[in-house]
Amino acid sequence: MVEVIEDTAGFERLREEWNELLQASRSPCFFLTWEWLYTWWKHLAEGRKLLILAARSGRELVAIAPLCIRPPMPGRLFPFRLLEFLGTGAVGSDYLDFIIRRGREEEALLDLSKYLADGKLVLELAQLKKGSSFAANVAQQLSRRDWSLSQLETDVCPFIPLSGLSWEDYVASLSPAHRYNFKRRLKNLTKRFEVRFEQARTEAECGEALGVLIALHERRWRSRGRRGAFHTPQLLSFHEEVSRRALERGWLRLFVLRLDGKPVASVYDFRYGHTFYFYQSGFDPSYEKESVGLVAMGLTIRTAIEEGAEEYDLLHGDESYKLQWACDRRELSRLELYPPSTRGLFYSQVMTWGRASRRAARRLLGDDLADRIVEGAGIGFWRAS
Repeated sequence: MVEVIEDTAGFERLREEWNELLQASRSPCFFLTWEWLYTWWKHLAEGRKLLILAARSGRELVAIAPLCIRPPMPGRLFPFRLLEFLGTGAVGSDYLDFIIRRGREEEALLDLSKYLADGKLVLELAQLKKGSSFAANVAQQLSRRDWSLSQLETDVCPFIPLSGLSWEDYVASLSPAHRYNFKRRLKNLTKRFEVRFEQARTEAECGEALGVLIALHERRWRSRGRRGAFHTPQLLSFHEEVSRRALERGWLRLFVLRLDGKPVASVYDFRYGHTFYFYQSGFDPSYEKESVGLVAMGLTIRTAIEEGAEEYDLLHGDESYKLQWACDRRELSRLELYPPSTRGLFYSQVMTWGRASRRAARRLLGDDLADRIVEGAGIGFWRAS
């Protein structure tokens, strides 16, 4: 039986069952916790409508499809409603997926696929772990029912396997140049300053440390003439609440690096299960020559090892600083599914034309200018395309 939850009260009532199911699944992930997705819904839904599918066997919850209906988006070429995951968008939720109880996968996937096959909305399922998602199984079942399926590789997530490693082992595995640079930078700081690397452990410390992180992060990006990750009131309220919820559950790992008492760098992480997730960071641009961001990252990885984490996941993005720390990576993908109808074919053609328009504009004008012009003309939708 598939139950449909379309109101916030119903979402709220699922909290305990949701997290128990996630722990009993094959792919528990911080970004699929009730705390993360409910808080996202509360602050960042932006006109979406809730459509959570809960599959049950008797009274037992065996699967959740954490979905919502996205309304037509102004200024975009695709002015249609579609189904997508909760947590989608600029907030940066990776490894989104359906949540299914271990050992009940076959029946749950069949029930969810049957329900979704009767719908008429496009499904856009983003930030999937390529080659390891239940969403891909659902997509294959829908394609057998004549739905059109498109898969696009969108990003990579560098990560560090830590199981069995000591800090000394890990540092020895780094490239000689990076290992020398980190040790030299840390040694120089300890010679010149009183160095403290502090973790927020109380609600008051969390509030203060989050304020430090946001101020440092935004200062750095403003110095480059760009927007940071906390540039709207909605994003700020989201992080204020989700960090409190994560602290209560023992998942928050928020650090501040202080030199002579002055905060100069901060790292915003989460620990869920055996994984440390690197979410965001910030540092004072006036200390860039001292590489305080690099030092803070290294000290955070050391903390993860000391805690016994089996993996440090740097999440999506192949920025050079991530690749200095991590040699392994996972690919992310997005699935687009179009219903077997004339309308579905039209939607597919619109999406294809829009991506082609953006690629052509990028070739002619460069990425940043093309994004601004194409979006202003109403023909853009995904920077990751």
